[in-house]
Amino acid sequence: MRVALFVTCVNDTLFPGTGKAVVAVLRRLGCDVEFPLDQTCCGQMHVNTGYRDEGVRLARGFLSTFRGYDAVVAPSGSCASMVREQYPKLAAGMGATRAGAFTRAHGGRTRFAEEVAEVAPKVYDLSEFLVDVLGVTDVGAYFPHRVTYHPTCHSLRGLRVGDRPTRLLEAVRGLDLVPLPGADECCGFGGTFAVKNAAVSAAMCADKLGNVLGTGAEVLCAADNSCLMHLGGALRRQRSGVRVMHLAEILASTEAGR
Repeated sequence: MRVALFVTCVNDTLFPGTGKAVVAVLRRLGCDVEFPLDQTCCGQMHVNTGYRDEGVRLARGFLSTFRGYDAVVAPSGSCASMVREQYPKLAAGMGATRAGAFTRAHGGRTRFAEEVAEVAPKVYDLSEFLVDVLGVTDVGAYFPHRVTYHPTCHSLRGLRVGDRPTRLLEAVRGLDLVPLPGADECCGFGGTFAVKNAAVSAAMCADKLGNVLGTGAEVLCAADNSCLMHLGGALRRQRSGVRVMHLAEILASTEAGR
């Protein structure tokens, strides 16, 4: 399969190792992986904070960049959810706005909707792509550590990835996966929510960390580095000794590369 990596802003700027891990896993499974250099933000932050016109412009850029691939894989349930769930709503809601005028000047509302219909269904969270498209749960990984998994909100409630990430973790040799109490509760990050509601965000983070520490896990895993950044910062400040790792990084680990 000809697969494009949509690395996302957070990973590109702060966690490039996660993008490399995705490429390593997909190539191990026989995929032809490309990294389109024209990719930018998907527009999630803009749309979520009311900058709809700017979000549409970024959506147009995304669609242009990722057309023609068999699949687009992102190490982020949050950004994959933006494309799959919000782009169709943007297309349906086009009207007499500056974004609408921009779209009409670049092929019209119909063309935008057609591009969304063509590209958006091919955008996958990593766990979805591995389990549903490639039909794989054992990716040949080796990670001899005690791990607990936090399902992030967009992957859990938006994409509804369900148990796909944990099925992948359960197949990793040497890995001891322990359940996380209150796993379905938000960690408090929520993008701009953590900035606008800092006190509430910190309280939610504290609740989540209490559950994480109660598992005795060495590693906290998730499929969104934005949430891991939030939780990881708090874990470091507490000097807890618990590491945070993206799902892709665990799946990329092998006994040979230990």
